[in-house]
Amino acid sequence: MDSLADLDARIAGCAACPRLVDWREEVARTKRAAFADWTYWGRPVPGFGPAGARLLIVGLAPAAHGGNRTGRMFTGDRSGDVLYRALYDLGLASQPTSERPDDGLELYGVRVTAPVHCAPPANKPTPTERDTCRPWLVQELRLLRPTLRSVVVLGAFGWQAALPAFAEAGWTVPRPRPAFTHGTHVRLTAASAAIAASASDATAGSTGRATPAAADGLDLFGCFHVSQRNTFTGRLTAEMLREVLRTAATAAGLP
Repeated sequence: MDSLADLDARIAGCAACPRLVDWREEVARTKRAAFADWTYWGRPVPGFGPAGARLLIVGLAPAAHGGNRTGRMFTGDRSGDVLYRALYDLGLASQPTSERPDDGLELYGVRVTAPVHCAPPANKPTPTERDTCRPWLVQELRLLRPTLRSVVVLGAFGWQAALPAFAEAGWTVPRPRPAFTHGTHVRLTAASAAIAASASDATAGSTGRATPAAADGLDLFGCFHVSQRNTFTGRLTAEMLREVLRTAATAAGLP
């Protein structure tokens, strides 16, 4: 796959996990009463955002009546309302809400994805489903690598799923693997550049210029998931979310 457009098309046609296929298609047939006039997407939901993104946001999986309905990550549900409002407040999205795939929403330098691309029953993918879906995230990371500079992972499940993907995509993940906490920050180096980095440290220190290895590093941030359980209880406030996104955007060189 040479482009994100090709990857997105391949993801949308995936049928690797029978339980998820059955569930997403059943939801698309039965629908929710409020969306009875909708034609549900009912397929795996690819990532959303520009190919040259500098900041990636990694969630958990599409919601049954959100992304599984609209075909776009984090649209059509209250979690998406919280996320896109925060991105809009920071100048990273063209509008504060998104309910339909044709509503004109644009993201500026940001892409949104998930380690599991199908809506799972009870919002709980199995470890096997998570691992089966991982190659899609690995390929997405590889395609974004020329521009990607920071990542915000929403929730512990996404964190546990994403760390192996970063390693497979060419970054060095510290050992022991860093634990998930809200606001945590981990710097990942490029595995292929680790030796070059140590060899060029002296030069970088004398010139003040970043080495190629440093430029290919990745700033990884943890954030509580924008689930209703977290936002309704105040575990994650709008300001807490904006602060993590603001810090990650700055690390990515976004305005």
